[in-house]
Amino acid sequence: MRRTALSYRSSVPIATALRRVFAKGYKVADLRADMMAGIVVGIVALPLSMALAIAIGAPPQHGLYTAIVAGMAVALLGGCRFQVTGPTAAFVVILAPIVTKHGLSGLLVAGFFAGLMLVAMGLARMGSLIQYIPYPVTTGFTTGIATVIATLQIKDVLGLQTGVMPDPYMEKILALWHARTTLHLAELGVAAATLALLLVVPRVIKRIPAPLLAIGLVSLAAAGLHAFHPSFSVATIGSRFHTTVNGVEIAGIPSVMPTPAFPWGPKGFTFGLLRDLLPSAFAIAMLGAIESLLSAVIADGMTNTKHDPNAELVGLGIGNLLAPIFGGIAATGALARTATNIRTGARSPLASVTHAIVVLLAILFLAPLVAYIPMASLAALLLLVAWNMSEVHHFVGLVKIAPKSDVFVLVTCFLLTVFFDMVIAVSIGFVLAAILFMRRMSELTESTLQLDSSQEGGLLALPPNTILYEINGPLFFGAAQKAMGVLDEARGSRFRVLIIHLGRVPAMDATGLVALEQAILGILRTGKKVILAGPLPRPHSIFQNAKLEAKHPGLSIAPDLVAATAVAEQLGVQTANMPPPSSNPSTRTGHGAP
Repeated sequence: MRRTALSYRSSVPIATALRRVFAKGYKVADLRADMMAGIVVGIVALPLSMALAIAIGAPPQHGLYTAIVAGMAVALLGGCRFQVTGPTAAFVVILAPIVTKHGLSGLLVAGFFAGLMLVAMGLARMGSLIQYIPYPVTTGFTTGIATVIATLQIKDVLGLQTGVMPDPYMEKILALWHARTTLHLAELGVAAATLALLLVVPRVIKRIPAPLLAIGLVSLAAAGLHAFHPSFSVATIGSRFHTTVNGVEIAGIPSVMPTPAFPWGPKGFTFGLLRDLLPSAFAIAMLGAIESLLSAVIADGMTNTKHDPNAELVGLGIGNLLAPIFGGIAATGALARTATNIRTGARSPLASVTHAIVVLLAILFLAPLVAYIPMASLAALLLLVAWNMSEVHHFVGLVKIAPKSDVFVLVTCFLLTVFFDMVIAVSIGFVLAAILFMRRMSELTESTLQLDSSQEGGLLALPPNTILYEINGPLFFGAAQKAMGVLDEARGSRFRVLIIHLGRVPAMDATGLVALEQAILGILRTGKKVILAGPLPRPHSIFQNAKLEAKHPGLSIAPDLVAATAVAEQLGVQTANMPPPSSNPSTRTGHGAP
């Protein structure tokens, strides 16, 4: 009984990275390094979390709540030592339409159900399956997402007065074009100054995070210019967002801790709401899983470590379950913050925990200063994020050198992401990946038909009136009909015994078995014999379960090609005095006739 309980426990992915770190030993020097790394990453995450929340149409504090709750939960429960979790740019395309249609409560509910899906994926040990998603699919998604994010920032970078932005991409472009006469030069100057500092500071100053220095200096300069020249005015977090706390309206973000509440708001949970949000929740879960596991893989390469993908999915799912309860939006592993965490000396998940604490302390003690951050500065920061995640050189390189099928998948995923939405793009992207897989598998499976012993390149000497058909490669859907089609053409040849060599078929699915059985039945109906030679252990179990020999008299199964040849010789002696079989299909004698 004890062994059963232990086995069950080990089958659940609960071996968190934090527990593994403590098991190997954790010293005071490690804690010091984690705290320093966490402080740096927390400073980087502060403006990004607010900017990403604003980009989807939510108040900035909800991005900070995400970094706090999800960042801490995933670090403690996930499977990667260095992962930093929070809101990311990839989610903007999915979350922005949810806010428009269902408001903030719908956004929180969608994230909550995505968390349930992620936990289920981790418990089902689907973490390793993410690596099978083709590179053109993920590249098409990320480049499309970057394009949409960059487009959304044009409004604040130029200070355009567009009103409420429509959802369709082309309508966004038209709205920006129609608002071109409202260009505000002060906003453009702030954005340009911020972007210049973001690009220059990392090359000059290494120890201070570029976003902190760039946004801090530009915010100070904008506030000083406004004080001395009131005509100089730009939109800030304090002027754009207001929150009421205990009857008092606060500009910017409130300096209060996130409090738990049901994510579905005062209207309560309804199955209609679940039905409307389920596709979006699925897209959030899939994109979150892909981005988080890809970030973990890159972290492994930077640190020569190994993450647990299933534990990471469970931790990510729990983080997305808890974040909406405290007002946080959907979260996933953030590659840029994770890389910063590693470069600044992180040793364990406690660095990510420290980053969450730094964001919380900023809310409690620095909220009044956050109100002075210009919206154009945050838009410039997101422009740089979009450029970094677009990987334009990879996109262009694939278009130049990849096969046409890969280019088609790449461009399709890109266009669907930009002009429709991520729900459609994720769904069709996975379908295209499956079709691409089927096509490649059919190309890998080859077949050879040897009609007699004198054939050049023949596998072996065949008995009289015997032909050999060899299949080389997996017999899956897509490849099965192609491989069996050759037998249909050979059915009219003058032979008495057909040997089908399966010794090089490593795997077979139900479609392959049905196609093979139909081809065998067609041969048997012409009065000929069929021998299956050398099924490997895994496909052979399929034949045992199917009981093909009992179902089809005239069919034999031999362990290898030599044994099949011996059986063919015996069958040739038995049928030596029989008239040659007719190639006319109208002379079929019925199922299994000798």
